[in-house]
Amino acid sequence: MNFELTLRDFHTTGGHSLLQLSMEKPQLVVFLRHSGCTFCRQALADLARHQHEFRQLGVELVLVHQGDPDLAAKWFTEYGLGDASQISDPQTKLYQAFELKKASVFDMLKPSVWWNGLRAAIFQGHWFGKIVGDVFQMPGVFLLDRGKVVRAFRHKLASDRPNYVELACPINVGKS
Repeated sequence: MNFELTLRDFHTTGGHSLLQLSMEKPQLVVFLRHSGCTFCRQALADLARHQHEFRQLGVELVLVHQGDPDLAAKWFTEYGLGDASQISDPQTKLYQAFELKKASVFDMLKPSVWWNGLRAAIFQGHWFGKIVGDVFQMPGVFLLDRGKVVRAFRHKLASDRPNYVELACPINVGKS
């Protein structure tokens, strides 16, 4: 499927297409794994902590998830991200359009993933939740401007922790 068509086809709960939003201003599009994912909870806390910096950079946040929009809205609000745009993609078609891979069982069983998961769950208080979505779907972060991916971070492991502010930095954004 054509990437631009995909951006037109996916709409936020507010009714705006991803393409339309990216034409108005740069969008930091964050793909989450599933609602029970400790690393996703950690990511939401990181994103909430940097909201002010995103606003200063002129970048809006779009959260892509695999669950029910109403439940996701409550989840995002708990992390102080209730104002962020969200897209529900239970069939992971948008994940596929952004070339996000699936993890293998081996990837999920790596000691670093387990250790980082326990640290995030217990020591940082992100815990574990009910699984809603594909546990093998990998997350990613993209700066989208005028329908084009300007920066991309595709997780190699579920426990990877990108620098969201660096990804959101709009240097050269919008230039052809």
